[in-house]
Amino acid sequence: MPRRILGIDPGLTRCGLGIVDAHGRQRVEFVHVSVVTSAPGDELQRRLRLLADGIEAVLDEFKPDAIALERVFAQQNLPSVMGVAQISGVILVAAERRGIAAVLHTPSEVKAAVTGYGSAEKKQVGTMVQRILRLDDIPKPADAADALALAICSAWKSPLDALKPAGGQTPAQRAVASAGRPADAPTTAQSAWLAAERAAKSRGRRVR
Repeated sequence: MPRRILGIDPGLTRCGLGIVDAHGRQRVEFVHVSVVTSAPGDELQRRLRLLADGIEAVLDEFKPDAIALERVFAQQNLPSVMGVAQISGVILVAAERRGIAAVLHTPSEVKAAVTGYGSAEKKQVGTMVQRILRLDDIPKPADAADALALAICSAWKSPLDALKPAGGQTPAQRAVASAGRPADAPTTAQSAWLAAERAAKSRGRRVR
């Protein structure tokens, strides 16, 4: 039975919601994508309530088994970080009330899982999400693609031995290969990521 994962790209103005069904680590299937929004001019309480209503509606309709949420980092834009932290708290409370496991992923972790490169640009992430999920177009806005990338990352999150099994392919390589790319043609970014994973494993830790 597939494991349903809801990826959430948190934000006070736009909050991306992307759902995939993970069939082991062999395949991820697109289920849903949407973006809930709030107006910057509204009071904070109203904005949080509107976003919470939209998120909870998706939780109740699609009943995910897990939530993948982007980890908040302190950055120069403090108001933006505060907004992300506030809506992240709302999401974690909603998950706890429903008994849904929530996992936090760093942006570089998500990029590396989906594209093979931890510093990939948003366009690269969107393109890979489109290919992996066999979508007609890149999900827009970027918050939608990022949410699906979070869900894919959570589905594929594993040590190097699981990322590169006996067949010698990462999940991203298998997905791209099945979409028409030769299986033995990893990108430069994917090769760099695998090298970083091997180095991290030799030091007894994971790449973040």
